[in-house]
Amino acid sequence: MKKQTNAFLEGPLFRNIVTYTIPIILTSILQLLFNAADLVVVGQFCGSVSVAAVGATGAITNLIVNLFIGLSVGAGVTVAHAYGCDDEQSVHRTVHTTIPAALVSGVVLTVVGVACSETFLHWMGTPDNVLKLSALYMKIYFAGMTFNMVYNFAASILRAVGDTKSPLIFLSIAGVINVALNVVFVTVFHMNVAGVALATTISQAISAVLVVVALMRRTDACRLDLRKMRFYPQQLKKIVSIGLPAGIQGSLFSISNVIIQSSVNSFGDIVMSGNAAAGNIEGFVYVSLNAFHQTAVNFTGQNAGARNYKRVFRTLWICLGCVTAVGLCFGSLAYIFGENLLSIYITDSAKAIEYGMIRLSFICLPYFLCGLMDVTTGALRGMGASLVPMIISVLGVCGIRIVWIYTIFQVPAYHTPECLYLSYTISWVATFLTQLVAFIFVFRNNRRRWDALEMETSEV
Repeated sequence: MKKQTNAFLEGPLFRNIVTYTIPIILTSILQLLFNAADLVVVGQFCGSVSVAAVGATGAITNLIVNLFIGLSVGAGVTVAHAYGCDDEQSVHRTVHTTIPAALVSGVVLTVVGVACSETFLHWMGTPDNVLKLSALYMKIYFAGMTFNMVYNFAASILRAVGDTKSPLIFLSIAGVINVALNVVFVTVFHMNVAGVALATTISQAISAVLVVVALMRRTDACRLDLRKMRFYPQQLKKIVSIGLPAGIQGSLFSISNVIIQSSVNSFGDIVMSGNAAAGNIEGFVYVSLNAFHQTAVNFTGQNAGARNYKRVFRTLWICLGCVTAVGLCFGSLAYIFGENLLSIYITDSAKAIEYGMIRLSFICLPYFLCGLMDVTTGALRGMGASLVPMIISVLGVCGIRIVWIYTIFQVPAYHTPECLYLSYTISWVATFLTQLVAFIFVFRNNRRRWDALEMETSEV
């Protein structure tokens, strides 16, 4: 099989990792700009209550969506393994299983999101003056969820074989359209949050069409033929076995974030507004860190498929070093310019900006710790071990945060936003250290197994 790139398996690893990751960072930032544009436009033209309405949907949306996004991780790892060991048939079957899986995922999410959005927001204790706007935004957003799923699943295939530039181009096109439609729908048609939700849905549809066309135009085993789409049992099983634990982990992460959002809601709409704006700013730092998670998954996946254990081990340490440097740099910049950035989102409440700065100081500055945790998780998944990092992350992140909220945070003296946000840092440190021990254990086991297979092959 003719590979599009050999950067995974050959050449200077540090340079290849950086070159591969930069387009992912830029793509992720553009994808995040969809929601950022929503918040900025409604903040500038509709006020802080509309900002709170859009921000209040983030945690519950991620809770519902992340289960299915995990399957796209499974698809990427499955493609990377097959691509690394030159299994052309498996690549072909994985591609033609992935797109139907994305379509089914999108339909399920649309039904659940549209039917249950208001109920979910009620459960989170969303204030009455925010609830109707939040529910309207969620319903329109979920109506276009199939486009979101198709883009993410298809983009995971492209990244697994080394193409990180095409998703960047597609998101650039869709991002420009999204911002333009935001302004038109809100300022010309006065649609408030409905306008920004509709703009996001249209832009996601455009990016989905572009990425599918890119797959259809490929000349290698990743070429998509719509007539050959079906669920191949072996590939579907592997996608689910790797992706489902990743999805469950993401959803359980979101459960802890829903509980945290509910705790934030208890402080009122001013704190909610500051929290939403700060969370959106942090998102730009997070996606820059998470890009190295995706790099760790795909570099580890292809080298695991090729049984090149030395590059597997080096990939982890290079990604850990890179994510630390990027996290410290971007996190510090976000805090230093925090007030100016928050004022872009919030124009009518100095108090909300003050609360936003509190969140930035407790979460953004030490955000590199979250990056360390995510990179180690990605390396484990790239080696095919998805259940282990799920269990560790659920106990380490969700468990610690939930216990913290229902114990220490309930003490009147500690019932503050500062105490609430402190749970993030503690959970990151504990989970990263445990994941690192798990990686060393899994790596050694896999290396012994690979060495044994090589000995058997040489004897034959």
